[in-house]
This record gives sequence, C-alpha cells and structure tokens, in this order.
Amino acid sequence: MLNKCWVVIPAAGVGARMQADRPKQYLPLVGKTVIEHTLACFLEHPAVVGIVVAISEGDPYWAELTATTLSEWENVYTAPGGRERADSVLNALDYLANTLQVNADTSVLVHDAARPCLSRPDVDKLLAEGMEETAGAILAVPVRDTMKRAQLDTQRIAHTEERNGLWHALTPQMARLGVLQDALTHALQMGLSVTDEASALEQFGLHPILVEGDARNIKITRPADLALATFFLMEAANTSHFTQ
Repeated sequence: MLNKCWVVIPAAGVGARMQADRPKQYLPLVGKTVIEHTLACFLEHPAVVGIVVAISEGDPYWAELTATTLSEWENVYTAPGGRERADSVLNALDYLANTLQVNADTSVLVHDAARPCLSRPDVDKLLAEGMEETAGAILAVPVRDTMKRAQLDTQRIAHTEERNGLWHALTPQMARLGVLQDALTHALQMGLSVTDEASALEQFGLHPILVEGDARNIKITRPADLALATFFLMEAANTSHFTQ
C-alpha cells in the first residue's frame, strides 16, 4: 500500500535579489510561471494527497493563477503567509491540522516555491527513504567545491573549511506533521534562527537523514538562475528525466 503525504509550499516571499517587478515565484519560465512548474512536480504524484501554498494576503498574482490555470487543479489549498519562511510553513501546517483535520503522524513535504526543477525520481527516493523516519529526511547533495570561511564582516578568507561531511541542503524536506509543528513552534518561541525545516528539527533534538538528490534541483534566487532553470526544464522535456 502506497503511503500518502501532503506538500507545503511557502510562497509569501518577495524575492528582492531577482530585481524583478513581481515575486520570483510568478516570473515566466518555459511557458508558465515558476510556481506552476513547482506545483506540477507534485500534482500528479500518486502519493500526494494535496498541496497547501502559503501566500501573502492580497497576493494579486496568485489570484490571477487561481482564476485561470489553477482553477482546473484539485486539492490545492492556501494558508496565510507569514513574516518569515518558518511562520508561513507553520501556518500551512496549522491549516492541515486544524482545518483539514490531517493526522499528526502524516508525512509532509515542504518545498521551495522557486525550485521548479525537482525530478520525480528524487521525490520517489525521498519518500522511500524518509517515510518511516520519525526524525525527518531532506534532499541534499554532498559539497564538492572547496569551501572558504570569511573573516567576520569582511570578504577576506579566514580559513578553508573541511568539506568532508558537508552537504548542500535542498528541498523537499520531510517530517511528520505534528513533529514539525512542535519543532517550528519551539524554535519561534525561543527566537532561534530557522533557515529551513531541518534546522528547526535539529534544534528540537532530532537528526533528519540526508537523502542524496539531483544537483539540478536548483533554487531560483538571482536572474542567472532563470536561464539555468530554463535549460534544465527544456532538457527534461526532451528526455522525460523529471517525469519518469
């Protein structure tokens, strides 16, 4: 029997580094918006029950998508976006628990709105390796470049970091609904830095597993990333890499 999961996508950010006229998740990319490609990574997956997208209040771009493309998509819900990513994710988790009455032991995948190049094999691999992990699991890739630590408040090198054992964290990041709610609530109440869901789980005393993923699962952050994402999506369309 196929274990089911929910997906949470925090999409309330403004993406200031893109220097665009709209948040990066709504920029055009290969005939769609970035977030449409991101949603499509999960919409037809047999394990995914539904998706909750956390958006800013009065977001006009989401409303436009809802009136057109998204009107045909079932099981896509929205929750209020928050001041920070962790707030948005927690709002979406609360919506799952309180409004949709999803069981606390249900697995949830949290994925960046601006990661449209996630492949089906990576989703399958994360689900296979992380579904039974009570501590959670994340997609990641081992660091291959030489890593430099800068001096405080300068761009001068302080020293070279040992890269053995270092990984680049990707998304989706996976955890049980109730566990992630508790971890995020704890981190926010304590004023701890939460850069991703795994960091909240770590600060809660848990040690999520690292599941090696595909480095093409990039996050669109700067203008040059759009060109790279375009290349990967066009490659995927020609090889079906991301759908099989």
